[in-house]
Amino acid sequence: MVPPVNGPGSTRAYRSPRREEQAAATRRRILRAAKQLFTTRGYPDTSVAEVARRAKVSVDTLYTSVGRKPQLLLAVHDMVLGSADEPIPAEQRDYVAAMRAAIGARAKLATYAEAMERLLPHTVPLAESLRVAAQTDRDCRKVWDGLNQRRADNMLRLAADLRSTGELRDDLTDDDVAHLVWMTNSPEYYQLATSGGRTSQQYADQVLDLWTRTLLT
Repeated sequence: MVPPVNGPGSTRAYRSPRREEQAAATRRRILRAAKQLFTTRGYPDTSVAEVARRAKVSVDTLYTSVGRKPQLLLAVHDMVLGSADEPIPAEQRDYVAAMRAAIGARAKLATYAEAMERLLPHTVPLAESLRVAAQTDRDCRKVWDGLNQRRADNMLRLAADLRSTGELRDDLTDDDVAHLVWMTNSPEYYQLATSGGRTSQQYADQVLDLWTRTLLT
């Protein structure tokens, strides 16, 4: 006798498309509310309770759907970085696809610099809030370290893409290339580069010049 789905002895998990869509809609509401609060008030002055209230969910639902406050900030950071309503992986972001489609190392780096000019003014304040909170909060430290490691991994993929063009200096390893780009697209570097009234365009022009002069033959 075959046990009924979701009955005693059943090994099949019951899936309801309607419940899944409701859960996805709830998650989107939470992320929209969090994005609005984090980008207008900042991390320290945004409470999880206020995000939940605006999203019209309980705090427990927020935790189950997205995670605690550091994970919530990371999700918003990735929404902004991906220009999407949901966090999306790096390989699915529009600027990554455009960079991979560009012909030649210089064109790839120019595409990436333009994306950083457009995105970093919005993501750096979020990342900086997380960095500051990580100094005293263990959960924030874990998320911050993970974000830095993820950037490093993505820069190794960028280095491999650049290497495939045949235009990188032979005396530089992919680790060398990845480290330079990782360092210069960091929130800390961006803040220094745009101090004293300098603009994000000036930052992008500077790093593009640095990358092409330092990395390419």
